[in-house]
Amino acid sequence: MKPGNQSSVSEFLLLGLPIPPEQQGVFFLLFLGMYLTTVLGNLLIVLLIWLDSRLHTPMYFFLSHLALTDISFSSVTVPKMLVNTQTQHLSIPYEVCVSQTYFFMFFADLDSFLITSMAYDRYVAICHPLHYATIMRPSVCVMLVAGSWVIACVCALLHTLLLTQLSFCADHKVPHFFCDLGALLKLSCSDTSLNQLVIFTAGLTAIMLPFLCILVSYGHIGVTILQVPSTKGIFKALSTCGSHLSVVTLYYGAIIGLYFLPSSSNTNDKNIIASVIYTVVTPMLNPFIYSLRNKDMKGALRKLLSKKTYSF
Repeated sequence: MKPGNQSSVSEFLLLGLPIPPEQQGVFFLLFLGMYLTTVLGNLLIVLLIWLDSRLHTPMYFFLSHLALTDISFSSVTVPKMLVNTQTQHLSIPYEVCVSQTYFFMFFADLDSFLITSMAYDRYVAICHPLHYATIMRPSVCVMLVAGSWVIACVCALLHTLLLTQLSFCADHKVPHFFCDLGALLKLSCSDTSLNQLVIFTAGLTAIMLPFLCILVSYGHIGVTILQVPSTKGIFKALSTCGSHLSVVTLYYGAIIGLYFLPSSSNTNDKNIIASVIYTVVTPMLNPFIYSLRNKDMKGALRKLLSKKTYSF
């Protein structure tokens, strides 16, 4: 390593998932299928939104960005995990490891901000329906997405720059399937108090603050729904928010399980399982949530399939 990097470690070893050797082939096929489903499913969502003019609305604008983010989020960690599982080549160069840490945090934060933007969109649609077109105009939607990208980039860059200032001495085995920031800090022989402080501060900004905004949005939505006199109106409001609420539950459920529930005797295995949920499972389920529970998406899919059948 260059002297400026303050590290005598040129590579790390990713120990991977806690899977018995005789079961690695089965889990390789399982995660490969999940990853392909994630990529193809989210690409299908982007394609449907792009092709169907009826889906050119703020909600689906945010959804298309969320789908692309989910593809990128899974692609940061899963391909390397699959290669390691199949070849047992566990090493990852220092520079690649730092880059993986950056992109993991970037897309994780971006996911959080996009989900929050979608919650705001649902709040405006239900609580201020007469002013929806005025409030959620295209310039506002672009600003929300651009702001999400900028803030996520700054947060991830801050963590990464501080990480590069640390020294790594003898131990270079990462007990994870990717270069997790917390696992890397435990391997450092430098003082990581500043890193921990930034993790706490940026975590409030990138995770808890958006989560509180989502809770406030759904609090207002709940009050508005209770004021609707008809059962039909209530079901319509719930159907409008159902898909997004499912995604919020999956995403933040994994984070709460990882950081806030009491630790078991095997904390590292719990961290790995929670990481698998929000890096592999949640991005895979999002297309099913939005396609199976959303009549507009199902209509766009039927329209696309009918065109292909007619052309054939």
